[in-house]
Amino acid sequence: MALQFLSTPRAGILLAICAFALFSTHDVIIKQLGGSISAFQIIFFTSLFSFPLLTLNMISETRETTLRPRHPYWLALRCGAGLIAGACAFIAIGLLPLSEFYAYIFTSPLLITLLAIPILGEKVRIHRGIAIIVGLAGVLVVLRPGSTELGLGHAAALLAALMGSLVSVITRKIGRDERGVVMILYPMLTNLTVMALVLPFVYVPLELGTMGLLAVDAVLVLLAMALLVRAYVLADAMTVAPMQYTQIIWATIFGILLFQEFPEWQTYLGTAIIALSGLYVLLREARSGTSEHTPVLRTRTRSGLAVATRVSQTLRRKAKE
Repeated sequence: MALQFLSTPRAGILLAICAFALFSTHDVIIKQLGGSISAFQIIFFTSLFSFPLLTLNMISETRETTLRPRHPYWLALRCGAGLIAGACAFIAIGLLPLSEFYAYIFTSPLLITLLAIPILGEKVRIHRGIAIIVGLAGVLVVLRPGSTELGLGHAAALLAALMGSLVSVITRKIGRDERGVVMILYPMLTNLTVMALVLPFVYVPLELGTMGLLAVDAVLVLLAMALLVRAYVLADAMTVAPMQYTQIIWATIFGILLFQEFPEWQTYLGTAIIALSGLYVLLREARSGTSEHTPVLRTRTRSGLAVATRVSQTLRRKAKE
């Protein structure tokens, strides 16, 4: 009976919830370390610790072809956007309550839909257009301009969401032509190279325990991605994608227990508005004929990660096996 359950769509939902719980645990570690270590140093070491595991993923590629990208300019833009998204997300996590940070990250479906217009030629009709406007209004509810002081954390969170969405749309545009190994290798080398150049200016000596936490953090992200891959194998995208919103539950629990964070009610109201708008966009894309490219449904990772495999690439490889 248990073995049968492990191959059902319900198991896919459970795996997705576990994956996003691990993403939230990753964010807790980043927040814990961010008070004493620069975000750039954290990204360097998490990228470094991820390198061996991601290499194992890359060598499973069986296609014999060059590592030269077919779309070098788009790939360069994707690498740059991913670098900015990761750095800004780490900065925002350190400065904002987790629940507030997630509110901004949850705007990704809306931003992806907007960016898909010029990049993918996507047509956004009135229903999705209204959902985007309502969702962005939810951002204003969270920001509370005029009643709260806006700072670096807010700007970093919004930029992380925007750049992470740009990464997703570019991946959708060139993903069918580029090899999975190319899509993983170049962003990883970009992170390591740029952060290594910055590292001398921000480096602080790390204790063994801190190094261990950074290694655990890298493993958590890759484990979460593996669970997410399996979730998408077992259940359809429309079922799995909304599970990202369970992160607000983990943010509330971790925030109260570990960081004594008690966000204002406006944060939860704005988050609900943003999440419902994102869900509506997902629903509209899932209906046949409403979206040619379904860029949000095909976005299968979380915005703002410094290092991550692309779930869609892994799924495509599995489909060929």
